[in-house]
Amino acid sequence: MAFPGLRGASSGLLAVLKKGPRLRRRKPRSSTPVPDSALTPPNPIASLAPLTQIISTYLSDKDVERVRDAYRFADSAHLGQFRASGEPYISHPIAVTEICAGWKLDADSLMAALLHDVIEDQGVAKQDLAEKFGSDVSEIVDGLSKLERLEFATKAEQQAESFRKMLLAMSRDVRVILIKLADRLHNMRTLDAVSIEKRRRVALETLDIYTPIAHRLGLNALFRELQDRCFKAIYPNRYAVLYKAMMSARGNRREVISKIADAVRIALPAAGLEAEVSGREKSLYGIYKKMVAQKKSFSDVLDIYGFRVVVHTLPECYLALGTLHQLYRPVPGKFKDYIAIPKVNGYQSLHTTLIGPYGTPVEFQFRTRDMDHVAEEGVASHWLYKEAGTSLNDLQKRTHQWLQSLLDIQSQTGDSGEFLEHVKVDLFPDAVYVFTPQGKILSLPRGATPVDFAYAIHTDVGNQAVACKINGEFSPLRTELRSGDAVEVITSPASRPSAQWLNYVRTGRARSEIRHYLRTERYEESVAFGRRLLDQAFDQIRLPHPKDDAIEWERLAKSSGATTRDEILADIGLGKRLAAVVARRFAPENSLLETTAAAVDEMTSATNAPIVIHGNEGQAVQLAACCGPLPGDAIIGGIRLGHGLVVHMGDCPVALRQQVKEPERWIPVVWDTTTARHLSTRLDITVLNERGVLGRIAAEVTEADSNIMQLSMPEDAAATALIHLTVQVDHRKHLAQVIRAIRHVPQVQKIVRAKG
Repeated sequence: MAFPGLRGASSGLLAVLKKGPRLRRRKPRSSTPVPDSALTPPNPIASLAPLTQIISTYLSDKDVERVRDAYRFADSAHLGQFRASGEPYISHPIAVTEICAGWKLDADSLMAALLHDVIEDQGVAKQDLAEKFGSDVSEIVDGLSKLERLEFATKAEQQAESFRKMLLAMSRDVRVILIKLADRLHNMRTLDAVSIEKRRRVALETLDIYTPIAHRLGLNALFRELQDRCFKAIYPNRYAVLYKAMMSARGNRREVISKIADAVRIALPAAGLEAEVSGREKSLYGIYKKMVAQKKSFSDVLDIYGFRVVVHTLPECYLALGTLHQLYRPVPGKFKDYIAIPKVNGYQSLHTTLIGPYGTPVEFQFRTRDMDHVAEEGVASHWLYKEAGTSLNDLQKRTHQWLQSLLDIQSQTGDSGEFLEHVKVDLFPDAVYVFTPQGKILSLPRGATPVDFAYAIHTDVGNQAVACKINGEFSPLRTELRSGDAVEVITSPASRPSAQWLNYVRTGRARSEIRHYLRTERYEESVAFGRRLLDQAFDQIRLPHPKDDAIEWERLAKSSGATTRDEILADIGLGKRLAAVVARRFAPENSLLETTAAAVDEMTSATNAPIVIHGNEGQAVQLAACCGPLPGDAIIGGIRLGHGLVVHMGDCPVALRQQVKEPERWIPVVWDTTTARHLSTRLDITVLNERGVLGRIAAEVTEADSNIMQLSMPEDAAATALIHLTVQVDHRKHLAQVIRAIRHVPQVQKIVRAKG
């Protein structure tokens, strides 16, 4: 029995099609459908001999015997259980363990691979495994087990929670995901035994989750095989057509490729370089993705073939590159140095594309033997658990950092679906490499922005970011970063994350940190503002303010479905409860009065002491965007369900309409004697549409110590145009100064402050 490890998988699609899947469904002789469980197993004996032969080469006799014990336990547990193909189920754990043995994983890992389905499928208790095989083995097996016995509202919720469990177990012990990837690889190799619908579902899940994880861990041979097998399962017809085209192209280009290979094998020794030169084809899925992305036909995708040059030392990589650049003309812009700047998964190599005979572009990769080993097997190439006490290499450190980031995201995310969303964002294979002001290289997903960069540096840097410099020039925070950019983030202690950032951040860390901040800050602000509203309500009905530990809080929470006092106050601050009604429940004569229209009318008809507005209270108090109230304006506040207090100008048309509908939700508010600065308001300016008018208006706004936040005007403006301008000012008098300054522009005919 040949070992189906990753070295065998690296030959890619051709090996898959030659060998065929290991498990095939046996067709019943009668026309009546036969259930899978009733199929006669084609191979009733599952042998441990090939696995024993592999592990005996690197494990001690004692460890080999421990693996045999795990096999006997698993064989007994799965007795009478068959796969969809009809083979004994134990053949699957053995095949998974063989793949893990190809990575030379330790005995605990191999035992866990043999036992990985006994908890999930056979109901074996975790404690029983711990007593028999040790806590490490039981923890790994538990991390691999799905949550099928718990109640979930939907299948998607169950799947997301199972992924979260697995990934968190992986963050504590990376062996969990290595065994899971081996499990998924064998399932994909035997996918022909299940229905077409299940094939497609499993392949989509693999492409969505497991393939990016394999890439992130540097398991490139596994990554390529999973991609091609998923492609075959999801699009079987497209796969067949591309495979046929590939075979035809290989025959047509055989002469060209042979000529290039012969020339390279002569040129390198002539330059004093001893190297292994091997040809390789791009995976079918990689070709398909390129065809879709670039809207090309197969005949237009020319660089489907390449060569790998493996040398002894790092300097020889560059010498070999220079030698071949003299032999064939390089394609401009197609050189990539992943040795100086390795990929985030530890991959190192030099890439270049050369124009060979007859104008055929051919890609070359140059690497050392160690780099080649890491390129194929990633984090498994230098096994973390193989040698206790040894220091971690750079690849292992990066892997640990990523695993730790999973724990950071989990600590700030309550929902399993949201957690999975953050993790999937971090699994995008493409990356950009940028520099910190100290010259350190940072890897971020393609499309990342300075906000992602800031959170990658530190949470506080992200939370306090106000601006950034890219290559020494000020740039917007939403600018997409490119490889080679030098990024500097400018911070301010008064700054806080904006919900708008969620529209353009790419990393899971940044997204989870922003959501966590907004969630916690909004809650704390809502609690504080709810306390202010409730204290005002107590004053209105002349009741003493209750202490934080008063028994009435507990009684009120139980009767209203809340759990804590702060939750009640947050609900008041967010407009989910009316402060007047909550205060009434503390009245001695009717401490648990239910919410009624009469109670609301009684409270709102009382003389209300106004709420004092500073302008920077946070999300619990918002200045309405429709009218942009400023200090000095007459204002009124409306409690909006789920949003807290929204402050409008007293004559805002939007506020006047809402007051008629829900008068009980409106309370008097006044400006504080000291208010926040840089508040936004809108102006509608009618101008003569002449050259330079926008520049003159901008200059006058700047001269008046203001800032333009937004500007728009119709594209089809005629002789006269209406400009919509949003400016930042400190108060009503400052706005008047800005308006007077704008009137200095001769083309300005009319200025109106926009309301509603």
